[in-house]
Amino acid sequence: MLLVVDIGNTETVLGLYEKDVLKAHWRLSSQGYRTSDECWILLNMWCESSGMTLSSIKGVVISSVVPFLTSVFEEISRNHIGIEPLSITAEIDTGLRILYETPRTVGADRICNAVAGYTHYGGPLIVVDFGTATTFDVVSEKGEYIGGVIALGLTGASQELHRVAAKLPRVDLIFPPFVVGKTTETSMQSGIMWGTVVLVDGVVNKIIAEMGWNKVGIIATGGLSSLVAVKSQTIQKIDPFLTLEGMRLIFKRLSRRRL
Repeated sequence: MLLVVDIGNTETVLGLYEKDVLKAHWRLSSQGYRTSDECWILLNMWCESSGMTLSSIKGVVISSVVPFLTSVFEEISRNHIGIEPLSITAEIDTGLRILYETPRTVGADRICNAVAGYTHYGGPLIVVDFGTATTFDVVSEKGEYIGGVIALGLTGASQELHRVAAKLPRVDLIFPPFVVGKTTETSMQSGIMWGTVVLVDGVVNKIIAEMGWNKVGIIATGGLSSLVAVKSQTIQKIDPFLTLEGMRLIFKRLSRRRL
């Protein structure tokens, strides 16, 4: 069994792979303070409810954009599971050639998305990840990470509207019945949801035009991908656990090299 831990700014997604099959997955809020002991207890409870035991774990991979939580799960891996974890960075051999001007600043989740996306769908490819931020990762036909786009995500847009405007309420992330809202809530929902759809389709088309591509794969991932992808005119496929799959593939690649 392989434990993969994808630590984002809003949520942490944990998954257990048996060979190449994702057997179970869970989501944990990345907000607030939790000790490694607390996270370990939660992980044990989740595994028990899924009929699995943590004693079968032979590897741990961590992809993180939150340094504090990185140390929490590294401690779990070392002290509770007894395994030195693999942390995904641009410095390790992921098999991905990164053409960013500053490769070390590419987020671990974006590296994993590019690796899994290219492995399963080939290139050229655009991966749209709907998380705390909405990110676009661009991969060439040769499997090179060219760069991308980072925009405010759905949750962030909703929170910011509520924060900066005293009279604007918090709203559910759903599409209203009509684009033209008849209430403050539906007007906000239209701006957030349809605004994101237009953002995604517009940015994707701009990338395709800039790269001069005639044929390109457009893959959506992330916890909120299903909300927007069904309304998008450019997204071709939803693969919600692409980041976890990239972590598995990188671990597999490095394990083979050590043999």
